[in-house]
Amino acid sequence: MDISFNIEDYKLNIRAACIIKHNNKVLFHKTDGMDYHCIIGGRIELGENSEDTIKREIKEELGKEIEIKRYAATIENFFNLEGKRYHEYMFIYEAEFKDEKDKLFDGTLYNMEGKDYMKYYWLDLDKIDTYPIKPKVIKDILKEEKYPVHKINID
Repeated sequence: MDISFNIEDYKLNIRAACIIKHNNKVLFHKTDGMDYHCIIGGRIELGENSEDTIKREIKEELGKEIEIKRYAATIENFFNLEGKRYHEYMFIYEAEFKDEKDKLFDGTLYNMEGKDYMKYYWLDLDKIDTYPIKPKVIKDILKEEKYPVHKINID
């Protein structure tokens, strides 16, 4: 069971995400119909720790195994989506693919769970300010590279 609850007029989410970098690029996902990119990850399941969550999510979504390098950030994220207010806690790790071949690939990746509407793109770090990214504070985290960090994002 995902840790995601409706409480009064809010939805509370607890998520884990990761920063995977190579060739001066970072891997993000984008859902068809949305006009922004998100850092890859997913909701933590009840009884699951955040490191295991991100490993599970990458395995489920991309069919790849990752190695956690270090803890990077916590984001308290407040936003509206489709008429609903969200309060979200996100635990972010820096990670890399275990397989050396995966580390070299910088093309588009596709969801392995049959979610054809979700694609994964490598975004150039030198142009990170030009991309629409949510939450916005991800850009600051990537540019500052001072880990670990705590950020509050209000959209």
